[in-house]
Amino acid sequence: MIRPSPRPLRRLRNAALILAAVAGLVAANGPVVTDVVDSAWTDYQRDQPDYKARYGHWETVSLPEEYRAQAIHAALLRTGKVLLIAGSGNDAEEFEAGTFRTLLWDPATGDTEEIPTPEDLFCSGHAYLPNGNLVIAGGTRRYEVLAPGITRAAGVLTVKNEGHGDSVHLPEGTRFTARGKSYVSTADVTVPPAHTMPDGSRMAGEQEVWIEATEQGDRSVVTGGQQFQVQDLEPAQRRNVYGVGDTITLEKQNYQGLDASYEFDVASETYRRTARLTESRWYPTLIGLEGGRILAVSGLDEYGRIIDGDNEIYDPATRSWADQPQLNRYFPTYPALFRLADGQRIFYSGSNTGYGSHLAGRQPGIWNLADNSWQDVHGLHDPEYNETSTSFLLAPAQDQRVAIVGGGLVGDSEESTARFDVVDLAEPTPRYAAAPDYPSPARYINAVTLPDDHTLLTGGSVGYRGNDQSDLHLTTLFEPESGQLHSAAPNQVGRNYHATALLLPDGRVMTMGSDPLFADEENTLPGRFETRIEIYSPPYLFAGDRPTVTSAPTEVTRGSTFPISADGTDVATARLLRPSAVTHQTDTEQRSVALEVTPREDGTYDLSLPAEEGLTPSGWYMLVVLDSGGVPSPARWVHVE
Repeated sequence: MIRPSPRPLRRLRNAALILAAVAGLVAANGPVVTDVVDSAWTDYQRDQPDYKARYGHWETVSLPEEYRAQAIHAALLRTGKVLLIAGSGNDAEEFEAGTFRTLLWDPATGDTEEIPTPEDLFCSGHAYLPNGNLVIAGGTRRYEVLAPGITRAAGVLTVKNEGHGDSVHLPEGTRFTARGKSYVSTADVTVPPAHTMPDGSRMAGEQEVWIEATEQGDRSVVTGGQQFQVQDLEPAQRRNVYGVGDTITLEKQNYQGLDASYEFDVASETYRRTARLTESRWYPTLIGLEGGRILAVSGLDEYGRIIDGDNEIYDPATRSWADQPQLNRYFPTYPALFRLADGQRIFYSGSNTGYGSHLAGRQPGIWNLADNSWQDVHGLHDPEYNETSTSFLLAPAQDQRVAIVGGGLVGDSEESTARFDVVDLAEPTPRYAAAPDYPSPARYINAVTLPDDHTLLTGGSVGYRGNDQSDLHLTTLFEPESGQLHSAAPNQVGRNYHATALLLPDGRVMTMGSDPLFADEENTLPGRFETRIEIYSPPYLFAGDRPTVTSAPTEVTRGSTFPISADGTDVATARLLRPSAVTHQTDTEQRSVALEVTPREDGTYDLSLPAEEGLTPSGWYMLVVLDSGGVPSPARWVHVE
């Protein structure tokens, strides 16, 4: 059965609409939308032991002022420290000043360190290497410019060289003319010479460059093919070198992607430069492959255009990227990708963020990297609401199920959905099926898988970037076995765009960031980036004594059985939890792998690890054991090969 699309929710000023949507959860959550206050739910009541044991508990952490940065990217390292990457932090002034920030925070001690950040890694992508280092690729080359601020026509010019001699170098500021109007380039460009094709024809060398009109106004706008003359060349070169442009306009100029690539070295806590990306990328998704390779897809290129299916792979042995023309596949920016158990296939849930046609690349499906084939996955409700939705791999990973929740229409629409669907990818013909709706329509929900297999869903907003003060003070726990949502204590800090969340080794959940456009219900006062950290302690942390892993190997192998010792109570289940590396609700790393538990006569336990590399990719994991009541131990770091 297909549910009808939600009614438009453009100006949610009536608290009753939200309270009605969450009738089953009001008892735990109290206020749901900013400024909707239920005075009966006080801090005192939420601090009571019975409440914590049933709903969990939130606490707010404010770092020292000098360490309050925009946590747009967050990754849990194998040392237990959290890497928070802001780059320029969505602040054009910081970008122009060359101020790029990274923080390293230790949740166990509270210690914070500023890490020198070499380039603007704002809106990059990231994935782990088997050794635990984090590859960060892409970022911001230039900030967007909105149409009201554009006074000179600008755009991409393709410069062609029909000469067979040397390459032609055109420095920044080179003058071009067309139809009596003058333009200048904004960067150096080297145009290769023409070359001979196999059939004997000659193909001009070409290179792109951004140009801007020297005069203000719309008389310099070019739409449709137009040839440009290069003014700063010798006459002999001018005959062979010219430009071609068709979109030199006064329209909005998108963010421009960067070809930066680094490994964050966990041991030295520094960025290590690698070879550059073959394609500049802003808003890309990175996902690990067999052998420690990393696939990078999508993003905006160096001129702010959506990349049309050009994907590339990082080789950790050479620390370099290589184009993959055999894997041409188009996605919107920040597509949500999940590697399946067979290791060869990747599932695209349909979730994405930000840019791309509303028609292309929106169909969920399974991408087979062995032959670049594609299998559509149908049945998704409200498929037009996938932008800023949230997807996650249900625990345990062996079940091969993915959920998608919330989302909005393409662009800055205020409409969102409460849709909650789940797909079983182990089926021969997978198809989404409806789970109970989320309590409220929402964008930007953060999803964190817990050691007891529940997934914590928290934050988000009804409107675009929290407009109309629509941040959700709403947290739930999704139980994958029953498919039900359960009440949890409400987050006290609103979290919308640019918010992140991840699981900590002690079993708590850390939430950060939020980037509202406005600070008032009338959408007139500018918003401020949220720098407070909020930490959630799930109910299992108030359920009595916890088991403790007292001994376990540091290195384990897929398909093997290894011994552990544990104090406390019985060990009923065990999980390997891969640490998160998350941005924009996109996390290709997070997964929970079930281990078979066999008690031994001496009171120790044998744990058996699945053999499939696609289930447990090489790298560092948090080993957690749980007692028969579902209470987890603190994590112990284990390396899987």
